[in-house]
Amino acid sequence: MATTGANTHRGRVMILVSLITVGYVGLGVRLVDIQVLQHDKHAAHALDNTRRKMIHASRRGDILDIRGTVLATSRIAKTVCADPSLVGAHQRLVARAIAPFLGRDAAGLAKRMQRRVYTDAQGRQREDKHVVLGRKVLLEDWQGITNALAHIEFGVDVKSLPRKERLKYYNVRRSVFCERVDSQLRVYPSGNLAAHVMGFVGVRDPEGSSVPVIGLEGKHGIEMMLDSELEGVRGWRETETDSSRREVVAFREHNVKSRDGMNVVLTIDANIQYITEKALEALCAKHTPASACVVVVNPQTGAILALANRPTYNPNKPGDSNAANRRNRVIADVFEPGSTFKIVAVSGALNEHVVRLNDRFHCENGRFYFAGKVLRDHHAYGPLSVREIITKSSNIGTAKVAMKLGALRLHKYISELGFGQRSGVPLPGEVRGILHPVRDWSKLSISRIPMGHEIAATPLQLVMAMSAMANGGNLMRPLLVDRLVDRDGNVVMQYKPTVVRKVIHDETAQQMVETLVTVVSAEGTARQAWLQNYTVAGKTGTAQKPSKTRRGYEDGKYFSSFIGFLPAENPQLCIGVFVDEPHNGHYGGVVAAPAFKVIAEKSANYLGIQPSVPVKSMSEQKPRVVSR
Repeated sequence: MATTGANTHRGRVMILVSLITVGYVGLGVRLVDIQVLQHDKHAAHALDNTRRKMIHASRRGDILDIRGTVLATSRIAKTVCADPSLVGAHQRLVARAIAPFLGRDAAGLAKRMQRRVYTDAQGRQREDKHVVLGRKVLLEDWQGITNALAHIEFGVDVKSLPRKERLKYYNVRRSVFCERVDSQLRVYPSGNLAAHVMGFVGVRDPEGSSVPVIGLEGKHGIEMMLDSELEGVRGWRETETDSSRREVVAFREHNVKSRDGMNVVLTIDANIQYITEKALEALCAKHTPASACVVVVNPQTGAILALANRPTYNPNKPGDSNAANRRNRVIADVFEPGSTFKIVAVSGALNEHVVRLNDRFHCENGRFYFAGKVLRDHHAYGPLSVREIITKSSNIGTAKVAMKLGALRLHKYISELGFGQRSGVPLPGEVRGILHPVRDWSKLSISRIPMGHEIAATPLQLVMAMSAMANGGNLMRPLLVDRLVDRDGNVVMQYKPTVVRKVIHDETAQQMVETLVTVVSAEGTARQAWLQNYTVAGKTGTAQKPSKTRRGYEDGKYFSSFIGFLPAENPQLCIGVFVDEPHNGHYGGVVAAPAFKVIAEKSANYLGIQPSVPVKSMSEQKPRVVSR
C-alpha cells in the first residue's frame, strides 16, 4: 500500500513537472516569436506609442496695395474653452465677465458651461471638462478675458474662507482657458474694399493625413490663386515622449523651422479702389441695377488700379453672403457689349486702309435693309463720315464699315483684341466669352457683330481692348500682382507689364483717339463724361439683353456701359463702367458716364496727373446732344 501511494505521488509530480516544462517551452517559443521573429513589427508599434510628429504652422503672408496699405493680414487667434467642473454654480457670473470679449450672448455662454455627464465607449460615466466657448479669438480679447476673470467679484471675502472653500473660488478664475496650439485669424482691415480681388480663406482640408494640420487655405480671389506663396512652408519636429506625453528632448531627431509666407503686393491702389466703390454705390442707389461693376486700368502697363462689383460681400464673414454676391462679374459674366464694340470694326478698317476717317457712308435715314432684315439707328442719319459714325454711334454706318473690312478680317481683329479668350488675369473664374468662327456666321452676322450683337464679352476684355486704342495699339496682359516680398522686405519676384500682341499701328491708334474724343462732346453720346481739366476719349454702349426663353431680345432690359480714358493725349487711366438692367434710364451715356466722370476726376487729381491743354467748356461746344 505504501509503495502504491508513493508511486501515485511520484506520477503526479512527473505530470506537474511535464506541464511546467511544456509551459516554459511554450513561453520560450512565444518569446522567441515576439522578440525575434516579430521584432520589427512590435518595435515599430512601440515607437508609435512614444514617437510624435509635431507640425509648426507658418504665418500666412499679407496682401498689400501698391502703396503698402495692408488689405489682408494674419493675426494670432486663440480657441477659448471652459471646464464646467471648475465653474461650479457660477456660470452666469463667469459668462457676464467674458461675453463682451467673445462677442456672444451671456445667457448662451452660461448654458454651455453647465455640467454635463456622458457615457464613453466603454460604458463608463464621465464628466465633460472641455467645452469650446469661442474660436478665432484675438490675442487682445483673450488678454481681456484673463483680466476680467482675475477681477471677478464673488460678493464674499474669499481670503477669509477656509482653504477648501477658498480653492473653489480660485478654481472659478482658472475655469476658462485656451488650447495650447494657436491658430491664425485672417483679417481684412478694410472690410469689403476690393473683396472680389482679395477673395477669402477657409480651413485647409488635411486630406486624410495621419498628422492633423490646422491651417488656412485660399478659397477665392488672390488668396486662392497665390495660396502656396502666401502660405509659406510648414515646419515639423519628430521626437519621443514619455508616458505623460512630455517630450524627451534627448531623443529629438528632427526639428525643422517653419518659413513664413510671402507678402503679395498688388497693383491695386486702395485710394482709387475706394473712389471707385463709392461712385459705384451712388450709381446703384440711383439706378438700382441687377448688378454693376467697374474696372480701372493703366492702359500703358495693363496694371489694374481698381476692380469693384455690386453686389458685394465682406471677406471677414464670407459665410454671411451668397454665391451671387461673391461672384466676380468683371471676369465671370459675359454680355453682348453693344456700341462699345464698334471700336473693333472701325479700328480694323482704318488699320487695313479700306476706309479713312473722312470717308462718308449713307446711313439710310435710320433704316437699312440687309439680308432680309432691317437694321435701325436711333436717329435718321443721312451721310456720315467714319469719324461721325463713332461720334453718333451709328449702327448702320458701323455695319457698312465692317462690310468694307470683310468677315475674315473682322474676325481676326476681334480675336487679336482679346475676345473669345481669357485675358490671363490671376483671378479664378475667368471665362472666355463667346466668339463664333466665321464658318458659323449667318448672312446677318457681318451687320450685327460690329455693333456688339452675336458676341459676348467680359467687362475686363472690353477695357483691355479700349486700352489698346489708348496706348498705341498694344493689347496688354492685365497686371494685378506687382511683386512678391519676403518677411525681410526682399523682393522675391517682380512682375512686369506684358504686351500680348501689337494689334493696330500707332497711326491707326492715334486716329481712334481723335475720333473717340468727339464722343465726349456736345455732338457725341457721352456728354456727361466730359471733364473740365482733362481731355476724355471713350465710347458708350447700350445693348438690349437677349431673351433666355425665346429668340430675340427682352423688352426693357439693357446692359449699359461707358469705357473711357484720359488724358487723351497721354492716357494714364482707362475706366470701364458696366451696368446690368438699370432703372431710371438705360442709355450708357446717362447711366454709366456720370460714374465714370466722378471716378476719373477724383482719381486723376489723387494721382496728380498733369491737366490737358485747356479745351472749350461744354457750353461753348455745339449744343446738339445724343444719348446712346
